[in-house]
Amino acid sequence: MGMRAAIVVGATGLTGSSLVEQLCENDEYVSVTVIARRKPTFTHPKLEVKIRDFNRLEEKDIEFAHELYCCLGTTIKKAGSREVFEKVDFEYPLAIASLAKKRGIPHFLVITAMGANESSPFYYNRVKGKLEHDLMELGLQQLSIIRPSLLVGERDELRLGEKAGAKVLKIAKPLLIGPLKRSRAIEASQVAKAMIIIALYGKRQQVTIYPSHELATFEFPEASEEDVSRETLFNWDKISKTDALHEDEKVNRDVVIDREKYNIHDKVVDKEVHFRSYDKE
Repeated sequence: MGMRAAIVVGATGLTGSSLVEQLCENDEYVSVTVIARRKPTFTHPKLEVKIRDFNRLEEKDIEFAHELYCCLGTTIKKAGSREVFEKVDFEYPLAIASLAKKRGIPHFLVITAMGANESSPFYYNRVKGKLEHDLMELGLQQLSIIRPSLLVGERDELRLGEKAGAKVLKIAKPLLIGPLKRSRAIEASQVAKAMIIIALYGKRQQVTIYPSHELATFEFPEASEEDVSRETLFNWDKISKTDALHEDEKVNRDVVIDREKYNIHDKVVDKEVHFRSYDKE
């Protein structure tokens, strides 16, 4: 069992809610802190929830953790304006990353978008691209950028555009091969799982970008045969039986030394040592 601590912002969304559940069920984590504007429905003994106004977040609101997962995101339609959209998808993540850096959090993982690009003709992708650029300029210890394609899963809210798009991509999935494979829709739960795998086993470099088609392939490594369970580790009776030596394998306690080979003599040296003095020539 590990001793890791994680912070999640954007925990009430599709990917964030799945991420929180998976983190709480993962043995590597003993503490999961959610910073949110509203209380999530999920509860767990490992989980601590901090209700905060993201416009007034301070350094004291973010305690030390091994990873900070940022799953913040909305749509222009839900936000109501481009100004509010940029606040949620750009300003908040950048401000939180800055606070994480001040608190010494070594790894910041953030969800952007498959088409993130500052020069994109699409406004949404331009905002995501600008976020990535500014996060890189921030000089974080480690930055992992998650670029999923269209996310699918059961949402609390109804997004007709995404729902229709998901249906189209599902029908077209068999046709999306080769380079088009990158555009396949991806389950939000798979993205969440991939983020945990990246945190635990991912590349240890300052900035890494993970495209959607790679995220879709991530699986936890299988436990090796050498891994020992905690039950075995602390079951001394079982260990003693397992480690018991067979009679023919026991080491003979009577050590025989070949005295001639090693030139060993039974001569005892007198405790009083006398040094012969030599006159200088």
